[in-house]
Amino acid sequence: MADHTAAPASTSTGLADQSARVVRRRLRDARGFVFDLDGTLVLGDRHNRGLAPLPGALEMTRWLTAQGTPFAIFTNGTTKTPSQYAGELRSIGFELPDRVMLTPASSAVDVLLRQGHKLVLVLGTDALAAPLIDAGIQTVRASSADAAPAADAVLVGWYPDFTMAALEAACHAVWAGAAVYSASQSMFFATAQGRALGTSRAICAMLKSLTGCRVHVVGKPALAALRGAAARLGVRPAELAVVGDSPDLEIAMARRGSALAIAVKSGLADAAALDNLPPSQRPHLSVRDVDELLSICRQAHLDEEE
Repeated sequence: MADHTAAPASTSTGLADQSARVVRRRLRDARGFVFDLDGTLVLGDRHNRGLAPLPGALEMTRWLTAQGTPFAIFTNGTTKTPSQYAGELRSIGFELPDRVMLTPASSAVDVLLRQGHKLVLVLGTDALAAPLIDAGIQTVRASSADAAPAADAVLVGWYPDFTMAALEAACHAVWAGAAVYSASQSMFFATAQGRALGTSRAICAMLKSLTGCRVHVVGKPALAALRGAAARLGVRPAELAVVGDSPDLEIAMARRGSALAIAVKSGLADAAALDNLPPSQRPHLSVRDVDELLSICRQAHLDEEE
């Protein structure tokens, strides 16, 4: 096992503004972890199929379970429901219950209920709508512009079958006063074949161009996503360690919520991109992958015992 205890704060661990000692203490004392999925724990193809664990992913989640430290896995993907994602992860070796898995639909439920929305036009797959329906929120789909639904909110997610009819229906809903929520505004997500284009941002860009609407993000990096994960784990956002491969998503979300921000380079992020960030936006810790993170966590706990 590598000895990371002597690593200077500003070099190999890529720390932003804290000493290595402080970061190791925060890592040791974290009361919960939030992991990204694609590029952090697994990689699949550009259709979100064929997931395979990345190095250290299975061991990291098993170690946290053995330590009694709760964790959540939050993906901005909405191709599957949280329970479907959890089932797929179990099929490739992860040992976890359904409740561990979160998607933007999970945080959307909290936001939509808090805002009092009664009827939501869903621009996405059944997997985006299902958690809303389970929470008692009425949903509707766009069939044609001539039958534009009287929705008071529009929720946009992964939607490769998006049509002009859906665009027109959403525009009419917005012109009638509906608020617009987006699962993600990220341009790309990590796959085994490289970057793949998301759909939420493109659809929202069309809506915004045509209606001038404001787009409210419910997935990462929104604080609503971090707060939802923290509530699921029973801790405060500042007590979390957030692990991900995107400076614009997981790292930004962690920073906004005063959580410990940990970047892995197994997905979209690379050393140059992380080093070029302003100090206030850099991760507190950057590692090759979760396998290296696991080594650091184990060492931090050994140091505490000594």
